[in-house]
Amino acid sequence: MEICTEYVRQFYSVFPAEISHLSNLQVLRIWTVDPYGLRLGPFNFELLLKNLTQLRYLDLYFVNISSTIPLNFSSYLTTLQLSDTQLHGVLPERVFHLSNLEDLSLPYNSLTGLIPSNVSGLQNLFVLYLSSNKLNGTIPSWIFSLPSLQYLDLSNNSFSGKIQEFKSNNKVYFASVKQNQLQGPIPKSLLDLQDLQILILSQNNFSGQIPSTVCNLKTLELLDLGSNNLNGTIPQCLGEMSGLMVLDLNNNRLSGTINTTFNTESQINIINLYGNKLKGKVPPSLINCRYLELLDLGNNELNDTFPSWLGGLPGLMILSLRSNKLHGPISDSRTANLFAQIRVIDLSSNRFSGNLPVSLFENFQAMKIIGENSRTREYVADASSSVYTNTLIVTTKGLDLELPRVLTTYMIIDLSSNRFEGNLPSIIGDLAGPCTLNLSHNGLEGIIPASLQHLSVLESLDLSSNKIGGEIPQQLASLTFLAVLNLSHNHLVGCIPKGKQFDMFDNSSYRGNDGLRGLQLSKACGGDDGVPQATTPVELDDQEEDEGDLISWQAVFMGFGSGLVIGLSIIYIMLSTHYPVWFSRMVVKFEQRIVTTMERHKKRY
Repeated sequence: MEICTEYVRQFYSVFPAEISHLSNLQVLRIWTVDPYGLRLGPFNFELLLKNLTQLRYLDLYFVNISSTIPLNFSSYLTTLQLSDTQLHGVLPERVFHLSNLEDLSLPYNSLTGLIPSNVSGLQNLFVLYLSSNKLNGTIPSWIFSLPSLQYLDLSNNSFSGKIQEFKSNNKVYFASVKQNQLQGPIPKSLLDLQDLQILILSQNNFSGQIPSTVCNLKTLELLDLGSNNLNGTIPQCLGEMSGLMVLDLNNNRLSGTINTTFNTESQINIINLYGNKLKGKVPPSLINCRYLELLDLGNNELNDTFPSWLGGLPGLMILSLRSNKLHGPISDSRTANLFAQIRVIDLSSNRFSGNLPVSLFENFQAMKIIGENSRTREYVADASSSVYTNTLIVTTKGLDLELPRVLTTYMIIDLSSNRFEGNLPSIIGDLAGPCTLNLSHNGLEGIIPASLQHLSVLESLDLSSNKIGGEIPQQLASLTFLAVLNLSHNHLVGCIPKGKQFDMFDNSSYRGNDGLRGLQLSKACGGDDGVPQATTPVELDDQEEDEGDLISWQAVFMGFGSGLVIGLSIIYIMLSTHYPVWFSRMVVKFEQRIVTTMERHKKRY
């Protein structure tokens, strides 16, 4: 007898107790749509296991059990899958003595305690999935020696110590111990698992060098050793692994040059070497990686000119070369379709110089489309996203952010903190898709192109610390998604535009522009203080002008006495009601205008 219900929509708020009376039930599988909406509870869970003595397959997903794991399991049980069911307490040793067990999956709970150091049996276990719990202690070597084991995931726990060498088992194809506190060298026996396709050891404290024997894993598709303390050089043979799709060695202490030679048969689509001590040039053999979608070489010590040839990679979507020692101009190229699919280009904090390359912006074909119109959410290098999360460091809205997954609609141009000069190309306005444009801390001149108004989904615009002059185009007020604006420390003049997003930005967006005026800078602009702006005068003959002046100044002197009384009253009200500083300055400036005009006409008469 079987009961299988996948993705049910809460037909009960409480798990039907009648199910526990089905003594011949062998398969029970219930997955809910509403997380924890279906409540089983500790008592019913124990009763369920006690009565269903013939149960072989138990799979509850998102069911609210909120219990410890009872000890009275059916001895026939082959599959125990209790994912995200709010289990807590110590993981009982009894579970590891179910001799018929083939699949033990208890991820995303709050289980504590140790994995037993000695276990006999489990000859048929091929899945051990205990990720995202609170398990601690060491990982016993017997786990890797289970004769039928194929899938091992102990990630996101608190395991510590070293992984001891073990007898090889050639059936394991997936092994992840990500995000623990493991240390010591990478076990050589781990690299003897000849069927291994996915190896994830990231976010631990593994040390020592990367053994070159990793290249003996002919079936390896994903190698993630990021965020450890590994040192030495990158094994050159990694480029010869034609089946490797993901190579992530970020945030280690790797040094030397990137002497890996990628061959033309390479299937790789993600290379992340961010945050090491790598020197030398960007390896030219990367041009052979025709499936490459993400290349992150940021935060190293690379010393090279701009590798414009990378633009020939047809699927490259993310290129990060930030925080290196790259230098020289980025020459305009007549080659069409370079970087045509690029979504994120980060060249910040280098030593690039010369004018901003117009042809580079012209070739950003993917950025000319507003990605928000896409009906589906697609991610860069999405084929590996179910088991692997790449972390991309970007600066947006003034903050350094870690992006675990990057939507193909998320577009960034960051050329900040270089030595670029010349004018801002108006062609940037042809790129409708970017949400972040950062050209700050360069030597750019000229004016802000009004064409930037066409960046209709722009959320962050940073042009600070340049030599940009002229006025802020009023058209930029149409950027309704703009949340962060930084135009500070330039040579801008005129009035700050009003309306929409511009009414939200404070003086930090504009400071350091001596000729810029607006309420944000406590510098009144025409129309801000209630005084009408000057209009073009009507030409009069001399007699009419003299008569007009005489009549005007008679009216002025007649009204001056009463005006003085009113003015003093306004000042008194202002001081007693704590009006803002700009109001005080407005009154003073108005008074100065009257006095100056009076003195000029006194001299005339």
